[in-house]
Amino acid sequence: MYSGQADLTAISLPFYNSENQIENMAILKPFKGLRPPVQIAKDLASRPYDVLNSDEAREEAGNNKFSLLHIIKPEIDCPPGTGEYDNIVYETAKNNFEKFRANCWLVQEEEECLYIYAQTMDGRRQYGLVGCAGIEDYMNDRIKKHELTRKEKEKDRMKHVRVTNANMEPVFFTYRAVPDIDQIIASYTETNDPVYDFTASDGIGHHFWVIKDREVTGELIRLFAKVTYTYVADGHHRTAAAALVGNEKKAANPDHTGDEEYNYFLAVHFPDNQLRIIDYNRVVRDLNRLSEEGFIEKLNEVFVIEEKGNEIYRPDRLHNFSMYLGGNWYSLTARKGTFDDNDPIGCLDVTVLSGLVLDRILGIKDLRTDKRVDFVGGIRGLQELKKRVDSGEMKAAFALYPVTMKQLMDISDTGNIMPPKTTWFEPKLRSGLVVHMLD
Repeated sequence: MYSGQADLTAISLPFYNSENQIENMAILKPFKGLRPPVQIAKDLASRPYDVLNSDEAREEAGNNKFSLLHIIKPEIDCPPGTGEYDNIVYETAKNNFEKFRANCWLVQEEEECLYIYAQTMDGRRQYGLVGCAGIEDYMNDRIKKHELTRKEKEKDRMKHVRVTNANMEPVFFTYRAVPDIDQIIASYTETNDPVYDFTASDGIGHHFWVIKDREVTGELIRLFAKVTYTYVADGHHRTAAAALVGNEKKAANPDHTGDEEYNYFLAVHFPDNQLRIIDYNRVVRDLNRLSEEGFIEKLNEVFVIEEKGNEIYRPDRLHNFSMYLGGNWYSLTARKGTFDDNDPIGCLDVTVLSGLVLDRILGIKDLRTDKRVDFVGGIRGLQELKKRVDSGEMKAAFALYPVTMKQLMDISDTGNIMPPKTTWFEPKLRSGLVVHMLD
């Protein structure tokens, strides 16, 4: 058991040069994080930038001067009507970050550390290892992706990284669990108090440890070398932006050596056996000029349909869907021959629904651009689907059985890309518990 009292000068940490890393070894690097003082940590920590629109961020920040939303959603401090991609928004982010540092609301460690970030939701707790990932891992596909990025969002986050010269928010990675890493993290968290320990307004608990013991840090890095690949669970745009800005800095530095801080970016690594993916559902605005009866008749060609009445119905297995239409819930089970379980993409329920319903019947070809379809994270519940249809905003809603971690990893490993809006991880990471500077 690690006591956290090792002689800091007795252990030498592994040295990582992103140009010369060991083959088949995922990078995990300690860093000198910027962290808030304990007394303001709960107020400073915020939800990620991409789960709130500007109005929601403005309301959530309210009169809280400590909220990181002033940096990651800086349009809330700009004149009304300012576009979220206007130059003044990025300048405001830079100025607000400088103010946070000047006021000592974010203070840098004196030495490089790893961190443990645990979250508690509905009685479940998951433990993430916080350290820097390597941009070379991203470029050479040692960091696996499962979603395409949208260029405008990628450019937005790149501008934000450039002006702040920091990774303000961590990306959410997973990896195939290494029992020895789990054991060290369990031992450390049982014998050391967290520096931050609070429950946010949404009821989710956040617990954060700083590992200053170089023996523990060195052992975690050694064990992490057994991890062949890591996987982007949430934060594809932040990951791409961090890696691309790092490459820009590399190209601009004639004295580049490979060990500069810009070669790394902030990530929280969770073992796959602790994570839960929840459903990511769809709502559509119209039935492509079909009546409700005509639409159901078309569905009957490819689904076994059971009417469930007005009680909410949730899918209970793969290839079973829930539909809400005309005040009633239905169970839709894809007929044999309409999907291919040997195809890592074709067997996904998002692919089945898109092919059999959205494309074939409703004429929705591109989920990333077509305004006739919208997406609802499962955290909002199936009641949200009913609400949006009953309001008249949408005509029908479809709930899907969640993607599994095995499906996500299989798709990433085979170099395939999931359709848009396939996975929803919950709980979300809070931003601001630690920040990574690029120099």
